[in-house]
Amino acid sequence: MSVVTNTTTIGAIELPSRRNTELLLLAFAVVIPIFAYANVGLAIHGELPPGMFAYGAGFAVLAGIAHVVVRRYAKYADPLLLPLATLLNGLGVVLIWRLDQSERLQNLAKRSFGDFSPSAPRQMMYTALAIALFAAVLLILKDHRVLQRFTYISMAGALVLLILPVVPGLGADVFGAKIWISVGGFSIQPGEFAKIVIAIFFAGYLMVKRDALALASRRFMGLYLPRGRDLGPILMIWAMSLLVLVFENDLGTSLLFFGMFVIMLYVATERTSWIVIGLLMSVGGAVVVASFASHVQARVNAWLDPFGCYATSGACEQVGQSIMSFGSGGVLGAGWGQGNSDLIGFAANSDFIFSTVGEELGLSGVMAFLLVYGLIIERGVRTALAARDPFGKLFAIGLSGAFALQIFVVAGGVMGLIPLTGMTMPFLASGGSSVLANWILIAVLIRISDTARRPAPAPAPSPDSEMTQVVRPS
Repeated sequence: MSVVTNTTTIGAIELPSRRNTELLLLAFAVVIPIFAYANVGLAIHGELPPGMFAYGAGFAVLAGIAHVVVRRYAKYADPLLLPLATLLNGLGVVLIWRLDQSERLQNLAKRSFGDFSPSAPRQMMYTALAIALFAAVLLILKDHRVLQRFTYISMAGALVLLILPVVPGLGADVFGAKIWISVGGFSIQPGEFAKIVIAIFFAGYLMVKRDALALASRRFMGLYLPRGRDLGPILMIWAMSLLVLVFENDLGTSLLFFGMFVIMLYVATERTSWIVIGLLMSVGGAVVVASFASHVQARVNAWLDPFGCYATSGACEQVGQSIMSFGSGGVLGAGWGQGNSDLIGFAANSDFIFSTVGEELGLSGVMAFLLVYGLIIERGVRTALAARDPFGKLFAIGLSGAFALQIFVVAGGVMGLIPLTGMTMPFLASGGSSVLANWILIAVLIRISDTARRPAPAPAPSPDSEMTQVVRPS
């Protein structure tokens, strides 16, 4: 007697991790800023910058460390997020160094040798710290769903971060805005970190309350209006955003927090009425506050007619110089290092660094940068769509929405589309708080995308998958 056994076991199909694709894109993301660095040196000094190779090697090492961490601890993460963030960060350091050189040359012409403090070396130091935080988030945060346990703790933490800048002796008033705290000689902008912490609260809260918030009591002009008692959450967030605007004179953070909540609320409930209500409340609150807050009113006046108050208001002068920078750039720009956006003054490498892009790279460069930002937002939204849990979906869409709103308010402010907010362009502007917070944001999106793209474990084989056939001799 002979026995023939046929066994069939269906296992999980191993999906490609796309880490090699990420490595190839990362190589381009490192090489492009190095070429831009060389271009700036040739344009300003007529020779290659002496620190070009050291900068290139250091930046490549940092990018390599980030890639190794992702390859080891987030194998199935989105392959575009890390290269896109690396490219923006590298070009940001080049832009800051370019503005440093203009300031240095101006000081030499004035024979003022003690006032110059270059920002590019500090930005590289902040980038190294940001990559370390990026790696720490991926090492510690094994599963983003753990953060759901800290829904209300995160709300308290976000409120503390927002209150710190107005604490006497701790907060610092910088050009009218109270958004900084000074600790041990270092300045920190808590609002940059608060946007991530408060997104945890919004995601956890809306995941539980979305069914109640989606209920509509009546229909008015094509919109399903929510019940009166369900307006409480949006009224609370609206009031909090107004308090931030009043006490900190910070229009950008106020718009960011309220806008992020409205976006997440719309995604959770699928009710267009929340968007309309949020926009009306946002505009109404801004109009009321602008009527008695001089700092906000000055920015609104600079937006309405920057050249009408050009000689009497610093805000008008900055906006006017920024508009002229974009106008003189044309389609292709003046070229790396050949613009005059440093005339904007102290904010050239922070609030108005995007004006340098407009002047030296032109409309084509502006659109290229906005395309890179748009790709980060698109990958974040794709991560939200692919997430397998409602908390991850809302958390990813909240972070992506906050990132998109920050791009809009900064770019719109320096272009004259909306009033200036004073926020910094992510990854480009000089400042440690911004680069640290945005690398943490990218790390969280990478963790969520890894969980979403990771193949499900293979099911245990059932008895039906094994077929035994006994063949008897004839």
